[in-house]
Amino acid sequence: MVAPVRRVLLTGATGFVGRAVYPALVASGAVVRCATRDAGRAAKRWPDRDWVTADVSNRESTARALEGCDAALYLVHGMASPDGDFHQEEVAQAETFLRAAESAGVRRIVYLGGVVAGGDDASEHLRSREAVGETLRSGGVSTIELRASMIIGHGSLSWLIVRDLAARLPLMVLPRWLKSRTEPVAIDDIVAALLGALDAQVEHSAWFGVPGPDILSGREILERTADALCARRPLMIQVPLLSPQLSSHWVRFVTRADWSVAREVVVGLTEDLLSPDANFWRLIGHTQLLDFDESARRALDEEKLEGLVPGPWGTVERLLASSADRIE
Repeated sequence: MVAPVRRVLLTGATGFVGRAVYPALVASGAVVRCATRDAGRAAKRWPDRDWVTADVSNRESTARALEGCDAALYLVHGMASPDGDFHQEEVAQAETFLRAAESAGVRRIVYLGGVVAGGDDASEHLRSREAVGETLRSGGVSTIELRASMIIGHGSLSWLIVRDLAARLPLMVLPRWLKSRTEPVAIDDIVAALLGALDAQVEHSAWFGVPGPDILSGREILERTADALCARRPLMIQVPLLSPQLSSHWVRFVTRADWSVAREVVVGLTEDLLSPDANFWRLIGHTQLLDFDESARRALDEEKLEGLVPGPWGTVERLLASSADRIE
């Protein structure tokens, strides 16, 4: 039986998921130490948090960050690595983190990975996440790996791509791969999963899928995102020869996502990304999940708090939205 967690190291604390889970960790009673490569810079933005400089490639800094911690959330991903060769680097980082956690007496690691396609066409990004999970689960620390597909929330890179495509394209070339299905999950539910995994009654190490309640194709996701935006659904034309690699270039042009990120996200959509079951939600007693439409509305409501989208594409969005209003 796993004892209640008291002190947690939050890696990736400045990232999308790290920022979302921090308040929930504090509300749960955990003492949270936030890890980032530049603690001084992070402390200027969030001065009320406990920051520590840690580079998971470096055993010494990782060991210092883990000292005295009962558990750790491992939210480190490198698919935007400038040289693009992140697989081997990520596995080595996971190995370094695991050994440091073993030495520090950490009792539980929670890792947020991704659903991996069953065929041979899985992206290098998804294969890397799978390998990281296997590495973390191979050691002496009880590790829970959570595998999610698209996470819906303001700040999610995959959501940003979908949101921008739906808002900015009145006409869309529809590649064959957009028939592939996935189970988008709200960031609110991912936060619940991460907290639940810290104290989940699992004796050793295991991985679990954390699917959302809807199974949707890429086309359906784009259409329902347009509905959430109150925009006219893009006219979609089927073009079977447009490969994911070529598609990533027009995704790069239309969206605000970095091309290296867009490329990996798009290539990862070539096959169905479906969890084998939803048992983890029952294990932690969290079974009331947000559906896609509500998740999208919440993400867009949070976006509105930041004001209008700037630049030429922001103007395009407003023109398309006003034309849709006139047609209605």
